[in-house]
Amino acid sequence: MRRLAPIAVLLVVAAGCGPGTVTTPTPTKVVGKTPAPPAEVKGDAAAGKAVFDANGCGSCHTFTPAGSKGTVGPDLDKLPEFAKTAGQPLEDFIHESIVDPEAYIEKGYVKGIMPGTYGSSLSAQQLADLVAFLAQPQ
Repeated sequence: MRRLAPIAVLLVVAAGCGPGTVTTPTPTKVVGKTPAPPAEVKGDAAAGKAVFDANGCGSCHTFTPAGSKGTVGPDLDKLPEFAKTAGQPLEDFIHESIVDPEAYIEKGYVKGIMPGTYGSSLSAQQLADLVAFLAQPQ
């Protein structure tokens, strides 16, 4: 019986080596800086206004194209200035500020004011639309 146990184990292991399905690893979200949306996702500023309104952005931010006058967060009319200070292209700066709001904190504000959940709650299209809306010339 002791001689049969190792043979049985070997047969079970060998049975798993035959042809079967190929599996690929499931992607996981990496915490840290989030890259800009894929180039194939084009934002629509009109749809971005709807995203801005639906997510209550105007309750905290002033942004003239949205008609908002919030004062809790930075004035989004100054986004080009903020991006220049951060040393980033405008669209990249806006995207990062939404998905990782603590990556750059504007002078006079503290960490933790803006929720960091928008990067995971907005679809890639909604995010691209919101960036397009916020980056539009005023």
